Amino acid sequence: MTATAITSAVPLTSAARTACRTRFLQWVGVHALAIAAALFFVLPFVFIFLTALMSDQQALTRNLWPDSWHWENLRTVWETPGFLTWWKNTLMYAVLGTALTLVSSIPVAYALARFSFRGRNVVLMLVIATMMLPPQVVIVPMYLFWAKQLHLSGTLWPLIIPMAFTDAFSVFLLRQFLLTIPKDYVDAAKVDGCGDFTALLRIILPMAKPAIAAVALFQFFYCWNDYFGPQIYASENPAAWTLSYGLESFKGAHHTNWNLTMAATLLVMAPVIVLFFFAQKAFIEGVTLTGVKG
Repeated sequence: MTATAITSAVPLTSAARTACRTRFLQWVGVHALAIAAALFFVLPFVFIFLTALMSDQQALTRNLWPDSWHWENLRTVWETPGFLTWWKNTLMYAVLGTALTLVSSIPVAYALARFSFRGRNVVLMLVIATMMLPPQVVIVPMYLFWAKQLHLSGTLWPLIIPMAFTDAFSVFLLRQFLLTIPKDYVDAAKVDGCGDFTALLRIILPMAKPAIAAVALFQFFYCWNDYFGPQIYASENPAAWTLSYGLESFKGAHHTNWNLTMAATLLVMAPVIVLFFFAQKAFIEGVTLTGVKG
């Protein structure tokens, strides 16, 4: 390569670098708000993760990066008496609660979306009205019913069984999505000999997967993070505690061991974070498409 060619190549390389730097700065300027919001939400999780793997002496000091990685903290928390029981109880509560909510809410939402009957709008307004009623308002009579009449205090069944009788928010969310599905599909299925129940199973449910996934995730997250319900009904029986309530007890017992407290918090949060990571596409699609038609 001649000297002239080398000399002419240098300005081109410099110009290309300047152009790349300019495009990068423009991208940062456009996405600065999104980057700031992402850091705002991510940094607390990073802090919990790093603190969970620190030594007890380093936790909550100015040194935010672990001097040595103590993965045994997670094992110590997992082997804490009662923690595995809390984990199993929470999984049972979340899985059964989600399944019962879907089984009971889908037919109600389908009826409100597709069937024409007298008083349908009134029923819908009553469903929406129950969403505005905080659970604390009815907790006293509900506790007396479950504890004094059915003798189920100290268990999670007073929280699981009511989900078999639909959830107002789930019904509303599913009903709004089902309204976006053209009625022609159901009419064509009925022409082929399908009844309403068969059309629901074979036509509506496959098309409503995004909304069902969104409702399932909402309900699963609610059950997994529920603290108020287990505190009311299961506090007297440690064998029925969930992770959210047991974590408070763990924190009280290890209030000076912040590395173990953060490790326990990490183990509580990890399942829902992983679940949302794998199901976020269906979740976002279901939430986005819901409410298009009223």
